[in-house]
Amino acid sequence: RYEYHWADGTNIKKPIKCSAPKYIDYLMTWVQDQLDDETLFPSKIGVPFPKNFMSVAKTILKRLFRVYAHIYHQHFDSVMRLQEEAHLNTSFKHFIFFVQEFNLIDRRELAPLHELIEKLGSKDR
Repeated sequence: RYEYHWADGTNIKKPIKCSAPKYIDYLMTWVQDQLDDETLFPSKIGVPFPKNFMSVAKTILKRLFRVYAHIYHQHFDSVMRLQEEAHLNTSFKHFIFFVQEFNLIDRRELAPLHELIEKLGSKDR
C-alpha cells in the first residue's frame, strides 16, 4: 500500500497527508498553474525555456504517475465494469513509454505499477 503526501512549495510547504481525491485536486490545480506560467512554459516562439524546466517537467510527470497508480490499485474493478480497461491501458502505456524513453521518472517511483509496466512492455517484444 502506498501513501502520498501533498506539498507544492508555495501554498503548502510542509507535506500533508490527504485523501486521494484531495491529492488529485491539488495536483491538477498545481499542474495547470505550472502550464499557465509563461516563465516555465513559454508560449511565444523564441522565448527560451528556463534552466529548471526538466526538473519541473519531471516533477509533474512523477505526480501524474501517482494518479495512474491510484486508479489501477483502487478503481480498476470499476474501469473493467465499464469496459474501459483498453483505453486506460493504452493511455498508461503511451505515458510510461514516453517517461522511460526520456528517463523522466526514477525507477523507484514506478514501483507501485512495476508488474503492470513489465506486462505492458512485454507485449511489444
